[in-house]
Amino acid sequence: MKKLYHALCKAEAALCGAGFVLLVALIFLSAILRFFKVSMSWNTDLALFLLAWTAFLGADIAWRSGQLVGVDLITRKLPKMAQKIVTLAVYLIVLAALVVIVIFGLKLAWMERLRTYQSIPVPFSLVIISLVCAAFSMCLSTALKIRRVILDFNT
Repeated sequence: MKKLYHALCKAEAALCGAGFVLLVALIFLSAILRFFKVSMSWNTDLALFLLAWTAFLGADIAWRSGQLVGVDLITRKLPKMAQKIVTLAVYLIVLAALVVIVIFGLKLAWMERLRTYQSIPVPFSLVIISLVCAAFSMCLSTALKIRRVILDFNT
């Protein structure tokens, strides 16, 4: 199970990195071609598509590695046991919110399955699926964080 999770994490990081590089290349190419009065109408839609995927997958990568912004001004003054309880409560709230995002994101993706971008024949639901995939991956990461906190209660 650990190998599968680590493979998922590596694939996610590779996909996010490749998407970001492609996004930057598309925007740069569009700027250069615009200088020469060459229009690429599909570039904006593809850039928005890549931006959604890289942003949401990047959010999971940041969440997993603990690099998201957190405020511990109040909790750091609490005793260790109270800090663990607050951390567990926050993780459970985050997990509940992520499950809601996955459920309603799937419903929204199904409703938007016929809608496409204006200039590229890609269903708009694929952008919504980026949120669902990232939220599902964040659910796995959060479940592992919850497990670590619970196992840490014994020490």
